[in-house]
Amino acid sequence: MVDSIRAVLFDMGGVVVKLDSLATVLSGSTMSETELWNAWILSPAVKMYERGECDVEYFASSVVAELALQGTPQDFIDRFVAFPQGLYPGAVEVVASVPESVVTGVLSNTNDLHWQNQRDAATIRDLCDRAYLSFELGMVKPDRDVFDHVVADLGLAPSEVLFIDDNQINVDGARAAGLMSGLAKGPEEAAAVLCDFGVVS
Repeated sequence: MVDSIRAVLFDMGGVVVKLDSLATVLSGSTMSETELWNAWILSPAVKMYERGECDVEYFASSVVAELALQGTPQDFIDRFVAFPQGLYPGAVEVVASVPESVVTGVLSNTNDLHWQNQRDAATIRDLCDRAYLSFELGMVKPDRDVFDHVVADLGLAPSEVLFIDDNQINVDGARAAGLMSGLAKGPEEAAAVLCDFGVVS
């Protein structure tokens, strides 16, 4: 399948960047980690912030109210700032293993605060050939429009693009848009997806 995959897109948090537990960030919630992630990804406040449509103060107060979190909006901001924990060991090597003939990209629901200021930010920004960031695009996963936009920007057929994400809801969204997609939590699982699709041997 290596000849048919012409671009590989990596989610950032949970695939190449280690994240703190979402249960820690969303202190006070009684949902399971999977339920928390689905609630987070589909949250109107989170989508608004990650599309770059509001400031962090409005985002924080909205999330605290929406998800009935403990503490103040500032308490949430303090936890949210520390959400990204830096690159996973082996993440740089996994991305570098993709053949030079295949375009690499980051496709991430993220925000200016994390993109610019997270641990290992400079290395992360230089990790891939392209960066598709929700707060710059005004679009978020798992919505169809973000996948259609990225495929059009790459100038490829959807089936020529492999997307790797740590949340099944985003993998399903990519597949619905016609992309090849695999679930991976961390670099080792991402490397296995690359092997499964024949991108690397």
